[in-house]
Amino acid sequence: MDELLTTPVDQESRLSIVDVEVPSKEHTKIVLPKLVDNKIEDFVNMVKHQTQLIKGGVEISNTLLLYGKPGCGKTSVAKHISERTGLPLVVARFDAIVSSLLGNTAKNIRKIFDFADNKPCILFLDEFDAIAKARDDQYELGELKRVINSLLQNIDAFAKHNILIAATNHPELLDKAIWRRFNTVIEIGAPQDTEIAELIKTFIDDFKTDFIEDDKRTDKLIKLMEGKTPSDIKGIINNAKAQAIINSKDVLAYEDLLVEVFEFNNHGDMTVTKLVEFLNDNGIPQAAIAERMKVSLRQVRNYLNKQP
Repeated sequence: MDELLTTPVDQESRLSIVDVEVPSKEHTKIVLPKLVDNKIEDFVNMVKHQTQLIKGGVEISNTLLLYGKPGCGKTSVAKHISERTGLPLVVARFDAIVSSLLGNTAKNIRKIFDFADNKPCILFLDEFDAIAKARDDQYELGELKRVINSLLQNIDAFAKHNILIAATNHPELLDKAIWRRFNTVIEIGAPQDTEIAELIKTFIDDFKTDFIEDDKRTDKLIKLMEGKTPSDIKGIINNAKAQAIINSKDVLAYEDLLVEVFEFNNHGDMTVTKLVEFLNDNGIPQAAIAERMKVSLRQVRNYLNKQP
C-alpha cells in the first residue's frame, strides 16, 4: 500500500489526479438482476484467477466497462469488485485531469496509468466520457483526438497485466475504438420489481416498520418506486428514516415513505390538496391523513371533494 500513498498531480493546478480507496471489510451491498450479477461474478473470478489463466495460456484482459443512467450503481459495482478482490481502487479525478493547458490532459492520463501500472490495485475511470468522446465530434479541437489516441495506447499497454474498470452515463458519446478495448461490457439499468423489493429491505436495514410484512403495502411501494434508481430509492428511504428519528418515532410508517415519494415526484408542484389525494389513493385512512397533516377530518374530506 505504501506505493499508493504518493499520488500524481496536475502540473498546472497541483491537484491530485487520483484518489485511492482502500477496500472496506464490510462489503458493499449491491442489488442487481441475476444475469448482471453473474457477469460481475465472472469478472471477479477472472481477476482472482489471473495467474492461473496466464499459466494456462489464456490471455484475457481484465477490463470492464459499466454504462447506464446516473444513480443506478456503477460506482457501487466498482467498490464491490474492489472489496471482493481485496484490491484498492485507484479512482481517476477527471475534474483535475482535464487541464486548460494544451497537451497537459494527455500527460495526466499517462501519469494515471503509470501510477497504477504493476501495483496491486484496480484503476477506475468514472465519468469516462469526459475523456473518451468520439473523435469525429465536429465541435472538438484536434487536442481531443490526441487525448483519445493517448488513452487508447495507455489502455492497450495497461490492460495486459492490470485491472481496469470504466463507467459512463453517456455510452453514446464514447469513441467506437473505446468499446473494443473492454473485454466485459455491462449495462447497469434501473431496478425491476424484485430488485426494488430487495433494495427497500436493504435500505430500511434494522428500522422497525409497519409495512415490510404487509404484502399489499409493499407492492404499492414497489410500484411507486418503478423507474427510480437505487440512489433515488435510498434517498427517499433515508429522508423518511431521518424524519422518524427527528419526530421520536419508534416505527417507520408506510405513510412516512409515501410522503417522501410524493415530495420526490413533485419537487416544484407540491400542494396540500395533492398530497392528501396521493395519501388517500395509496390506502391511508382519512383519519390518519388528518392526524398526519394536523388538520380536521372535515378538512381532509373537503380537500378530497375539491372544496376550499
